[in-house]
Formats: sequence, structure tokens, C-alpha cells
Amino acid sequence: MTTVTFFTEGSRITGFDVKGHSGYAEAGADIVCAAITSAVRLTEATINDIFGLAANVKVREKSGSISLRLPGGLSDRDEHAVQGLLSGLMLYFSEVHDEYPDNIEVLEA
Repeated sequence: MTTVTFFTEGSRITGFDVKGHSGYAEAGADIVCAAITSAVRLTEATINDIFGLAANVKVREKSGSISLRLPGGLSDRDEHAVQGLLSGLMLYFSEVHDEYPDNIEVLEA
């Protein structure tokens, strides 16, 4: 099972961890894993490459985990954009969980 944990300070999402393999199917055929991976990559690319915000990203290939932490001191405009993006990611993963409850868990810490 993949566990996605979103970290918050008050109403602000400060980052997330994604750990584990979904176990839906074999590697290369796992649609749940593919959905999770593509959403995480899109989010990271948008934050770092499009918004230019230099979020701290750690990828651990062996364990199948990735973590992302936002930098502090964002402008109001950047903060609003990133919070919308991360809220959308949380909603998306919650919807994937509704369809595949045995393969993904979404937590808030």
C-alpha cells in the first residue's frame, strides 16, 4: 500500500511524503502507482520549475518514497498558488483512495 501524508501548519500545507508501493499490479502495469507518480511529478515540476520556488525534494528509489517540503517566506501570490496546487493534489489522492482503498492511504499530520 502507498501511504501519502500531507503535513500542515494550521491551514497551510507545508509538504508531503509518499511511501511504499501500491501493490495493485506488477511493476510496469500498476495503474495506481502510475497515477500517484505522475501526480507527484507534475506537482514537483510545477512548484520548482514553473514557479521557481526551490522546494526541498528527496527521492529514495530503493524504498519507493518521495518527500517534498515547501520553503518558507513565500510571497502571498506564490503561497496562494502553491496552496491551491497542494490542496488539489490532496483531493486527487483522496479520490484515488475512494476508488482503490486497498492500495492508497491519505493522511494529514
